[in-house]
Amino acid sequence: TTEAVTPAEARAIAKEAYMYGYPLVDNYRVQYAYYVDKNDPGFKAPWNQIKNISNVYTPADTAVQTPNSDTPYSWAGLDLRAEPIVISVPAIEKERYYSVEMWDAYTYIIGYAGSRTTGNEAGNFMVVGPGWKGETPDGIKKVYVSDTDFGVVVFRTQLFNPADIGNVEKIQAQYNMQPLSAFLGTEPPPAAPAVDFIKPLTAEEQKTSLEFFNIMNFVLGYSPVVASEKALRERFARIGIEGGKTFDPATLSPEMKSAIEAGRADAWEAFAGGVKMMEEGKITSGDVFGSRELLGDNYLNRWIGTIGIYGNAKEEAMYPVLRTDSEGNPLSGANRYTLHFDADQYPPVHAFWSLTMYDLPQSLLVANPINRYLINSPMLPDMKKDADGGLTIYIQNESPGKDKESNWLPAPKGPFATYMRLYWPKEAALDGSWKAPKLIKAE
Repeated sequence: TTEAVTPAEARAIAKEAYMYGYPLVDNYRVQYAYYVDKNDPGFKAPWNQIKNISNVYTPADTAVQTPNSDTPYSWAGLDLRAEPIVISVPAIEKERYYSVEMWDAYTYIIGYAGSRTTGNEAGNFMVVGPGWKGETPDGIKKVYVSDTDFGVVVFRTQLFNPADIGNVEKIQAQYNMQPLSAFLGTEPPPAAPAVDFIKPLTAEEQKTSLEFFNIMNFVLGYSPVVASEKALRERFARIGIEGGKTFDPATLSPEMKSAIEAGRADAWEAFAGGVKMMEEGKITSGDVFGSRELLGDNYLNRWIGTIGIYGNAKEEAMYPVLRTDSEGNPLSGANRYTLHFDADQYPPVHAFWSLTMYDLPQSLLVANPINRYLINSPMLPDMKKDADGGLTIYIQNESPGKDKESNWLPAPKGPFATYMRLYWPKEAALDGSWKAPKLIKAE
């Protein structure tokens, strides 16, 4: 019972539980919108069904910050309680990058299928839930194990240019998801019981309401304890945080309520410290997105990853962000800039790279007269090379002139940031020996 816990202990446990639990609660908030609440504007599809999003993002799309216009998405929620789910992909031409990224309820990456990991041939992949003990049937290329009953799958399919969208749609239409019994043509097992999904908090309420821990308990009910976290979960249980139990803030004594709220404040202080380390470059996106093996028990880093929830592990994609010029000054469309790559210093990738323009503070795409929101490596044949074979990109608000327009990335009039994306980066990018060039302000 909670009586055995002193307020000081409760505060320490609450800090730890909040840091551990935030990604579970935040991911649940998104999953509820995407796969449960049919009235939510973000609703995608019921569990275990794929929703293809085949539009190219433009400045008119304002729901998602820093949208990626390189790889249209397909989304699916995983419910693995009754039986495994089989994901099938078609053969995709070898120049076209694609990936299938899978997450569990903790926001650990369960694994990837796709160009980097399993190749571009057609294939069937099986995702199994915690404790599944069955045989792997013939025709399954790879098995992925989720530590939780519920999860998320995101497909990313490379778009070469806006005119290529019809080809992407054809590929997306061939992505398939079905229960194992349907794949095998056998009698399905009994259906899992219907779930009365608890209503999530808003992102703001997650910071202020102790109902947070009740939602966490709900999610933990479908997330069996892994061996390495047995002691941790037993500690959480001392203040009533346990899978499948109700956490009712109204029953807490004033001392316990204050202690748990103080623990939450301590957690946010740790989070602010982590964000500062990220701004200083001491923590990178490669440290906050990844598998349980990679992130281990660094629950702070896992929590920081919710800033860009469902991001890629660094082996799959890296995101150098260029927010300042070569002299460290913030970027603004009041100035003109160039970004230069030497002939042998293009971003080192197995797949492709891109540079996307976002206005600040909105972090949205920028409307411009040529409807160009990014420059990417598939565009290189249409761009003018320098005499030495290098490439100069003109980053400015006004056209640099018709002769240079092929190399123009239009900027807004005011503050902006540019994001590079390197898909399936090579070793030189991963080990840091290749560095992104800086924007040089024109005099």
